[in-house]
Amino acid sequence: MSVPFIPGETVTVPEITFADQVRLPASKTAVIVVDMQNDFVKEGGTLVVPTAIETVPNIQTLLESARAAGVRVAYTQDTHFEGDPEWQIWPEHCRAGTWGWEIIDELKPRPEDVVCQKNRYDGFYGTWLDHFLSHVWKVEHLVIVGTVSSICVLHTAASAGLRWFHIVVPADGISALTEFDQALTLRQVSWLYLGDVVRHTTDIVFE
Repeated sequence: MSVPFIPGETVTVPEITFADQVRLPASKTAVIVVDMQNDFVKEGGTLVVPTAIETVPNIQTLLESARAAGVRVAYTQDTHFEGDPEWQIWPEHCRAGTWGWEIIDELKPRPEDVVCQKNRYDGFYGTWLDHFLSHVWKVEHLVIVGTVSSICVLHTAASAGLRWFHIVVPADGISALTEFDQALTLRQVSWLYLGDVVRHTTDIVFE
């Protein structure tokens, strides 16, 4: 009789296959920056991911490369209001209109970018993100960066994968609450959603 898996002190992470380089057609690609907001990234935020600040220079490099090639850029912005049931799970965070809700200054969207406010973990759930990606921009490839890896990044990547977008995730462009959560995200993207994972944002080339 088989016994359900019960985690012990250690968990073996299945092999994660990293691509050395991924080349993407600029006209068919968009970058999605997930929830890089003060509450998650900056000191004084209410739900800070400790390693999120370390990803900022890497995301900046990616955005510079993407914009230079004419790649579209979209942001998700976690947005909550008084009485939101998500605050029963997490500390209050990203209250609309507050400093914590704002996207960090280092990654401020440009006028031509799309900012998509969302109320749940998934950037597609109840939003118009898919409308822009599929019907306005007509892209096929998505580079996804941001925080929190195993929650908002992964749920957004999952929705993209279910829509058959080709997903690319650079490990140094996402941040998680634990190393396990980081590995989980990369494993799911590369295996379950048939995406590509790379070690660095600089391993992604827009053509």
